Amino acid sequence: MIERWNPETVAAPIGPYSHLVRVPADHELVVVSGQVGMLPDGELAGPDAESQTRALLANLERLLEAAGAGPEHLVKIFSMLSGTEHLDGFRTATRETFSRWYPEADWPAQSLIVVAALARPELVVEVEALVAAPKLVS
Repeated sequence: MIERWNPETVAAPIGPYSHLVRVPADHELVVVSGQVGMLPDGELAGPDAESQTRALLANLERLLEAAGAGPEHLVKIFSMLSGTEHLDGFRTATRETFSRWYPEADWPAQSLIVVAALARPELVVEVEALVAAPKLVS
């Protein structure tokens, strides 16, 4: 089982994340490239961070499934927003999804940065992830 914890020797996390995550030997690392708020048909989910975040988290869930994993196997999430004005929408969508994924508040490690821009001007949020997927038995 993936272990997540917050030692008492440092301040508590300032958001929904764990300071430390340990991956057991019977798992393998899967790297998820930056996901943006595109729908399966290739259309952008919307112009705002909330709709784009909802879409990219749905994409992430589908990618986890394709890797034989689920949200409980996320080790680290790295989020990028193209401006502080997108923080509220991003946090709203993330909070709703994390409430479903982690009802016991056993969150993965996370980082969030605000950047000047992403790869295309209409993109306002992008998320990368590290996953500890259970090893497949041959």
